[in-house]
Parts: sequence; C-alpha cells; structure tokens
Amino acid sequence: MGLTITYIIIAIYSIALLLIFFYSLAQLNLLVNYLGHKKVNAYAPKFNLLDPKEIPFVTIQLPIYNEEYVVERLLENISKIEYPTNKLEIQVLDDSTDDSVHDTAERIKALQETGLDIQHIRRENRSGFKAGALKEGLKIAKGDFIAIFDADFLPSADWLKKTVIYFKDEEIGVVQTRWGHINRDYSTLTRIQAFALDAHFTLEQVGRNAKGHFINFNGTAGIWRKECILDAGNWEGDTLTEDLDLSYRAQLKNWKFKYLEDVETPAELPVVISAARSQQFRWNKGGAENFKKTVWSVIKAKNIPFKTKFHGVMHLLNSSMFLCVFLVALLSIPMLYIKNMYGHLGWVFEVTSFFIVSTIILFVCYWFTYKSIQGSSFDNFVDYIKLFFTFFSVALGFSLHNTVAVLEGHMGKRSEFVRTPKFNINNLTDSWKGNKYLTTKLSPNMILEFGLMLYFLFGMYSAIPLNDFGLFPFHFMLFLGFGFVFFKSLTSKA
Repeated sequence: MGLTITYIIIAIYSIALLLIFFYSLAQLNLLVNYLGHKKVNAYAPKFNLLDPKEIPFVTIQLPIYNEEYVVERLLENISKIEYPTNKLEIQVLDDSTDDSVHDTAERIKALQETGLDIQHIRRENRSGFKAGALKEGLKIAKGDFIAIFDADFLPSADWLKKTVIYFKDEEIGVVQTRWGHINRDYSTLTRIQAFALDAHFTLEQVGRNAKGHFINFNGTAGIWRKECILDAGNWEGDTLTEDLDLSYRAQLKNWKFKYLEDVETPAELPVVISAARSQQFRWNKGGAENFKKTVWSVIKAKNIPFKTKFHGVMHLLNSSMFLCVFLVALLSIPMLYIKNMYGHLGWVFEVTSFFIVSTIILFVCYWFTYKSIQGSSFDNFVDYIKLFFTFFSVALGFSLHNTVAVLEGHMGKRSEFVRTPKFNINNLTDSWKGNKYLTTKLSPNMILEFGLMLYFLFGMYSAIPLNDFGLFPFHFMLFLGFGFVFFKSLTSKA
C-alpha cells in the first residue's frame, strides 16, 4: 500500500470520525437541553373548549394508499374522536389503486350515515404522492386547523382536545405529539425501531423545542394551522420527506412549533425488514434532499441565532451520518493494516481512538431517553445495555442501504415515494405472512451486505495474525449487523 493511498485513507477516516464526533456533541447539547427543560404546557394560552364561540373548526386528513389491512381499524378509531361534530370534518385522501378502494368507500358511507362529516377524496393520479394528496385536500378543507394521521396511527379519543388548545397562541403553526408503539415487543426489529424513535421523540424533539431551535413535523400525529401551511408555500412533492421540508420553510418564516412529549399517539412499527428498509430509505434520502434544498436558507437566515442555525444544519445532516459511519466501517480494516505497517503513523491512531468518546456520549444520551419511557431500575438498565448494542449493530448493518439513500438524495436522483406496508400487527400472535404489499425482489444491496458480513469476518480474523484486537469489538458488531440485515431480508420474502 503506497503512502499516498495511505494518507488518503487516513484523511477520509479521520474526517468521517470528526463529523461523527460533532454530531455526538450536538446530541449531548440536546441532552442538556432536555434535562433542563421544565414542562410549561400547563401555562400555555389555551382555547376554552367549553365555550362554543371559541371552539375552532378542525379538518382531519387521512392520506392512504393501498391500506387494505389497516383502513378499517383507522376509520373506526378516527370515528371515536371526541369533538363537536359541527366543528369537525374528516378527509380520507385515498390514492389507492387496489381493491381496498371499494371497501373504504363502503365504510365511509356507513360512517356518513351516523352523521359524521367524512369525505372520500380520490385523485386521477398520485402526482406529488403524499404531499400532493394533502395539498389537494387542503383546497377544499373547511377547517382552520389540519390534523394529519397516517393509516397505522391510533390517536386517543381526546387527542384533539389535548392539542388544538395550544393554537390560542397565534404564533404557533404546528403542534406535534410523540409517537407510541403498539407492537414494540413483537420482535428484535420492532424493539430497536422503537428504541431509535423514542430517542428522536424525547431527546431531539424536546431538546430542540425547549430552546426554540427548529424541529420537524413528523408527517403524522400532529396538527397544523392552515394559515401556516399556506404562508410557508404549501406542500411540495420535490423531496421524499415533505414534512421536514414544510417544517423548515414555516420556521424560517418565524412560525413557532409546539412539541408535546406527554401526548402519545400510538402507531404500528414495521415488523418485516423489507418494510423497514423502504421506510429507512425514504427518510434518509428525504433528509439528504432537504439538506440540499434548505441548508443555505438556514445558514443565510438573518432572523435566527447562530446556535439555532448549528442545530438546524446538524438536523438536516442527520441522515448523512450514515455515510460517515459506513466510511469509518469500510476503512477500519485498511486502517488496521496501516497501523501495523507504518509505525511512524502511530500518533494518528492515538488521536482517532479518542473518538470512542462519541459512542460513550450516545450511550449516555440514549439512556436518559430510554429511562424516561421505560423506567430507571437496575433491570431496565441491564436491558438497556443489551438493547443499545443490538441497536448499534443493526444500525451499522443498515449503513450501506442508508448510505445509498443519502448519496441519491445529495446527487438529486429522483425516485418514487414508496410507502411502508402496514400489517395490522397488534400482538405477538399476529402474523405478517401473506401480506400482498410486501416486495419479493432481491435487491443488489443484499448481495453487497452479505459480502460486507464476510468482509468484517475477515476483519475479525485479521486481528489474530496482527495481534491487534483494538477494532475487534467494532468488527464483531459490524459482522452481526450486516448478517442480521441480510438474513432477515431473506426470510422476509418467505
């Protein structure tokens, strides 16, 4: 290995580690914000829902696309929302192309006969995908406030009463609630998804919102002021995460967002890895697309402080951390050999080993978010340690898949909005077998993931002749992570 190539590898490896370190510092700052946050929800100005003159008109939008397995559950749940019927309308924005359309129409007709103001809205095509459907519904929406729920979400009957009250403050454009998980304990896959989402919905959303930094509407389980949507430029379908896009455009125009950690909206997590893959791909590619679209507007904005800009940039770069993680993983084996070939470069490895601090910071941050939901007992801490390293390994296993998504986003490659299949999985006895929306294609990425599993097996073996076991735990987690993703991807096609 020539010195030029060696120095290039070291440079890329070090820069990637440095970016990961900055990301972990941003997370640590959010943890400080989170721990210092005192709940002030009780003191926010609120509508008096006992006074008919103050009750605002609300439109609930339900964007659906081929949701045969969950649409009945969705409509039944939404029909139980407690709110004056003369101040509520429900729009079922149905872009479906399968047989579920007829069943949905029949269920909506039955609900209309009960006196519920619910409309079945169909389009000729899926132009703009979810963003296009929301925009189309907004044109005829009667409500001053627009609540949005994806097909797998199950808000409580008093959800509107807990959220719409905060719009008494005319500067608030969005109220977002925390996601819950009705099938958290279904499998290892659902547990690690819940683990990651809980960190976002506690540490990140509270940590940013508490200090007035930009947060994002999460696409569902939140409610918008209609005026805010229009003022920010309305829904746009040029990214795969239209929610993040509109959120930043609204906050750049000085609209405030209110995040309610104590209001939980349960939903169903993907139980099959192919479904998790499509969701991860959309979120990560959309994040990169929004970085490309929005970051300069954030940096150049004169109406927001530097710290808010810093957290905004790091927020938009969230998905790009997978690229950094993948580069560190890929180059770690060449780095192992460089360390043993060039003794005069030993100082480089002493410096880069410092970045183990990044992992420690994330371990601490995630513990505080975990215990806020699961409790802080010793048994929970032991469970947390096992779950953290399981999550860490599987996240590493997803790094190739998500890196491809990020690179496509940064390069501007357009792709279709691929929905996440729903399953109507509520408990351990429910099965996903036979779900007609599951993909049956083997992706090229899966072959590469199998190759990477063997690559990191080689990395573990390399520690023996080199007598250097410093990276062995890292390579072991990579081996397990890519193995988990590969073999689970195979079995999800059964």
